Amino acid sequence: MEIDWKAYQTNGFFDELIDAKGNVRSHGQQLAQFFSKLSGEELKTARAVADLAIKEMGISFTVYNEGNMIDRAWPFDIIPRTISKNEWQGVEVGLKQRVEALNLFIDDLYHDQKIIKDGVFPKGLLEKSVNFRKQCVGINPPNKIWAHICGSDLVRDGNGTMFVLEDNLRVPSGVSYMLENRSVMKRVFPELFEQVSILPVDDYPSQLFDMLSAMSPRKQDKPEVVVLTPGVFNSAYFEHCYLAQEMGCELVEGRDLVVENDDCVYMRTIGGLQRVDVIYRRIDDLFLDPEAFLPDSQLGVPGLMRAWSKGNVALVNAPGAGVADDKVVYAYVPEIIKYYLGEEAKIANVPTFKCMDPKECDHVIKNIDKLVVKPANESGGYGLLVGPKSTKKQQQETIAQIKADPRNWVAQPTLDLSTVPTFADNVPDGRHADLRPFILSSGHDTQVTTGGLTRVAMTKGSLVVNSSQGGGSKDTWIVDEEAK
Repeated sequence: MEIDWKAYQTNGFFDELIDAKGNVRSHGQQLAQFFSKLSGEELKTARAVADLAIKEMGISFTVYNEGNMIDRAWPFDIIPRTISKNEWQGVEVGLKQRVEALNLFIDDLYHDQKIIKDGVFPKGLLEKSVNFRKQCVGINPPNKIWAHICGSDLVRDGNGTMFVLEDNLRVPSGVSYMLENRSVMKRVFPELFEQVSILPVDDYPSQLFDMLSAMSPRKQDKPEVVVLTPGVFNSAYFEHCYLAQEMGCELVEGRDLVVENDDCVYMRTIGGLQRVDVIYRRIDDLFLDPEAFLPDSQLGVPGLMRAWSKGNVALVNAPGAGVADDKVVYAYVPEIIKYYLGEEAKIANVPTFKCMDPKECDHVIKNIDKLVVKPANESGGYGLLVGPKSTKKQQQETIAQIKADPRNWVAQPTLDLSTVPTFADNVPDGRHADLRPFILSSGHDTQVTTGGLTRVAMTKGSLVVNSSQGGGSKDTWIVDEEAK
């Protein structure tokens, strides 16, 4: 059975491919035409080829369930998401603005705290931040960049307006899946890439390596860059291996590194100790250095913070960057942009109620069945309450948590998130989706991925897109309509 796009129902949502009148959007014309010519058998074969490619390429992710670790094949949908190049250029500008302001904000918090003194950002909010690291006060990372890699989650509402849903500035993950999604699509439909002008994404590993190299404290042609992983049991271990391999860097664990008496970091090799210049760390702050943080951490490197504070090694992202990776801080980003850059935010925040404000907290509690309620520092969709889809018991449990610690909770309207056509029972059906682009900052240059990781809810009506919560993914195409 061939796809009839006229029969596709948008169900009142803004759809990324089909408009409210049932017409294919201009940037998706060639894609829609291609899929409409495939028979039902060809579509089934394409999905089987995609599944086989994922298995052969070893693309997986790990979920934790009741104390068990389960390794799963990456859930992938073969209909890509399309966005026009003209729209994306505006999104890029807005993301660069946001990350520039956030880096200035983080640097200010670890130095003069002018934004607090000027009454723009509440002192009490910082005092109760679980990600503010007093060990970082006064430290000056190169070019005042703390969040070298940021993954900002974008969503569209029912009118098609793009919003930033949250910022990920600690150890943002997912970029390997963006790259592998493209590889799978090229295997399944190589001919499509000859018909449609799709901007490339495969230069990300070289951009990442160039950014990391630019952070080196030693100015030499080939700085030693390593990827520091917690190890094989981490949920993002596939990504750590993938990026290290693509960049031609060593993948190391804490036990592979040592800080010597000269306060420099060295890697243990067969040929002896070799100095390390840049560490792309995929370990959370508190496990990085047992001398500075948790003394019983087996994942980190004793003395690493000492080496970093003296400028002998670069840590990417910098410890302490997570102070801005907080859903309550997120609510202040428009004011942060205005304060440091003197500009209005080019991409709006989703309206956010801060439970630390008594009036806003009262509104949240009274309307909890209508709102999406989030803990300030959880990730992966954990701790989330989607009001309209929750039970009375769940609502009461969340209200009790809010009252116990108002600082730790925010709430947002239940947006009519945009949908993307996704295969279900061999026909395309609308599923809600978000998008995570990645922004690289060196202080000299800022680059945004061409598109990003589109995550999609695989259950009809669900707003939760995280793979750990049963979501899937698809390739994201930034289409240059003027090239054809």
